[in-house]
Amino acid sequence: MGYRERVQRGGGAVTIRPKAGLAVAAFAAALALWAPRAGAQQATLSAPGASDDLLRSLRGASVVLGRLAEGPAPASDIVAAARADYARLLGALYAAGHYSGVISIRLDGREVAGIPVLDSPDRIGRIDIVVQPGPPFRFARAEVAPLAPRTELPEGFSPGQRARSGLIEQAARAGIEGWRNIGHAKAGLAGQSLTADHGNATLDARLRLDPGARLRFGPLSVRGNERVRSERIRAIAGLPEGRVFSPEALRLAAERLRRTGAFRSVTLTEAERAGPGDLLPIEALVVEERPRRFGAGAELSSSEGLRLSGFWFHRNLLGGAERLRFDGEIGGIGGDTGGEDYRLAASFSRPATFEPDTTLTLNASVEDRSEPDFDIRAFEVGAGLARIFSEEFSASVGIGYRESRVVDPGGRSTFRLVTFPASATWDRRDDRLNPTDGVYLDARVTPFLGLESTGSGAQIRGDARVYRGLGESDRVVLAARLQFGAVVGPTLLRTPRDLLFYSGGGGTVRGQPYQSLGVNVLRGGTVRSGGQLFLGLQTEARVAVTERIGAVAFFDWGQIRAVPDAPAEDHAGAGIGLRYDTGIGPIRLDIGAPVGGGGDGVQIYIGIGQAF
Repeated sequence: MGYRERVQRGGGAVTIRPKAGLAVAAFAAALALWAPRAGAQQATLSAPGASDDLLRSLRGASVVLGRLAEGPAPASDIVAAARADYARLLGALYAAGHYSGVISIRLDGREVAGIPVLDSPDRIGRIDIVVQPGPPFRFARAEVAPLAPRTELPEGFSPGQRARSGLIEQAARAGIEGWRNIGHAKAGLAGQSLTADHGNATLDARLRLDPGARLRFGPLSVRGNERVRSERIRAIAGLPEGRVFSPEALRLAAERLRRTGAFRSVTLTEAERAGPGDLLPIEALVVEERPRRFGAGAELSSSEGLRLSGFWFHRNLLGGAERLRFDGEIGGIGGDTGGEDYRLAASFSRPATFEPDTTLTLNASVEDRSEPDFDIRAFEVGAGLARIFSEEFSASVGIGYRESRVVDPGGRSTFRLVTFPASATWDRRDDRLNPTDGVYLDARVTPFLGLESTGSGAQIRGDARVYRGLGESDRVVLAARLQFGAVVGPTLLRTPRDLLFYSGGGGTVRGQPYQSLGVNVLRGGTVRSGGQLFLGLQTEARVAVTERIGAVAFFDWGQIRAVPDAPAEDHAGAGIGLRYDTGIGPIRLDIGAPVGGGGDGVQIYIGIGQAF
């Protein structure tokens, strides 16, 4: 016997009341330990007249087909799965807008719905699933009321459109969210009427909403914290107590807590009902991360040598999600950059300083670098404020002091300056570690006041990146990066050497030796120096070969000018590379060679993450 939904007829319409078969399926599954085991041999699913999309949906919904895909199954498992398939397949039909379907599931010729629970077969050789979808239904009426202003219902939820059950659910959610967005936190579905006319293959869908009262945010209670103080959690969350309820404000409060890194999980839950004054209490349930963490990294280049780095940080130094971090780095090991480089840095950050989205940072660093054209020892301290304006846009300002001592063929120089760095970042990439689409823009301006013989002026830097995925699942990604740098104000010789620009190496032009492009200046003889103006272009075509392995072809170009109105020097490099996706970012291998502007030899780069 076949299975058909149970209906109640009245006039020319049919009100659908699907028959529940899940209880029987659950009872059969509970008897699985007692039933004898026997492997199923063959299973087929057919749906005469069904579209390819519907057939795929039916196959994906079938518990029987999914179980047999894992291998031979005991007879008791197949019987239980087959009983569950009636409801699963019916749901797939409703999702596609078919409301008069007939489902037949036979085990060796016996309809599963007619097999007694206590008389299940010991062996099963053949499973036949036949679904007769019936005609697709369309909406005769599609109504949701009352609706909040500016509520947008799903595009397909309208008379004449395919009556997919998912559209009804989406319309209900959209209507409820519309009321919640203007403060009606407890809006809900008050009732629904779904009437199918089998003669005309149409469906009337009428949904009634209950907006409820307009509520305001009540007090935020905190649970689960052990080391982070509750008052600091409230300050970081920044939930606007007393203001009209907003799902977006609730989401932002949870996101602020997550981005501190102090918590493994954060959940903000609304109370079941409002309190006095229409105030809705909110509870924050947090699980704290381990307070300390350390890590290390490595990057290898044939010209720049080996670079080793490590860090250690504390996530909750003073009980308010403050972060203390130490970074150490040794570079130039075995490279052609002039010697080893050393750097040690410390930073302290305090979230929710002055307001929830602003973080106070304090930092200090010392470094000793041996560059191809000069040696430098530098010390720097600074303080700043960073603010997140949205998920895409952030900015920062600060003040600092930097002192550097430089030794080059022209002699010794000391540069002392007070800096006023400012930056803005707009990030619309779909994945920050391995983007396939989007745009990234970063602009930095550092005005500086020179002390003693150091000139005054400003350094300007820009970094623009664009990504475009092509083909199925973005198997080909085109990526481009444009970099710009300029120093304005002081003369070249009065500019701190580490504020000037070079080109060549993994961060600018792959295939060209590290910092191979600079300028020549006269300072007691000819001295090699960086320029005051830099322009660079990096391009890549990334192709997915397998799920984990990708291939890359790249072309990079760079240009340096001693001063903005001086003649330009440029060079270029090109090559190929491999990527291995680790799940948290790709391992990178690039091999490049010069294709213009001098340079010789092949350069090899190994690291973690995309080149840009």
